[in-house]
Amino acid sequence: MEKVKNNVFVQVAYKGTLTTGEVFDSSEDKEPLEVEMGAGQLIPGFEAALMDMSVGEKKSFTLPPEEAYGERSDEHTMEFPISDIPPEMNPEVGETIELTTPQGQAIPALITHFDDEKMMLDLNHPLAGESLTFDIEVIGITEEATQKAEGGCAPSDCSGCGGGCH
Repeated sequence: MEKVKNNVFVQVAYKGTLTTGEVFDSSEDKEPLEVEMGAGQLIPGFEAALMDMSVGEKKSFTLPPEEAYGERSDEHTMEFPISDIPPEMNPEVGETIELTTPQGQAIPALITHFDDEKMMLDLNHPLAGESLTFDIEVIGITEEATQKAEGGCAPSDCSGCGGGCH
C-alpha cells in the first residue's frame, strides 16, 4: 500500500480545532485539501503528521504553537504614522486590514491602536500562540495534482484565504 512521502500529492480531509473546541477550519462540505508533500505548503507539524500515512488512514493530533504558527511576538507589530494612511481609509481598532509586500504577497494585519498620530498593527498570524488539534483522513495519494490550483492561498500562511488555514 502506498504511503505519504515527499514529492507526492496528498488529498486529505481535515478538521482543525482550538483548545476551546472551536473549529477554526475544516474541509467538511468542500473538496479535501490537496498538497504536494515536501513543497513547504503546510505548517511543519501538519506535514510531519501526514508522513507515512496510507489512503483511508485517520489520525488525530495536537500541535503546540512552535509546530504550528509559532508563539505571538511583540516583534511582529508595526507603527504607521497617520500621514502614511490613505485618506479614504477609515481604520478602526479590531479591524483586520491587508498589507502587501513588495513581492505582492498579502499579509493580514490587526489594528490594535489608533489615535491622531499613529496606527499600531499586529502582524502575528491569527493562530499564533495557539495549540491546534487536527482530525485528518488521507483520501488519496497521487503522483500529480488532481485539483485545479486556485492561486492566492498558501496554506502555510493563510493570508487572503478566507479559510484554509492548516
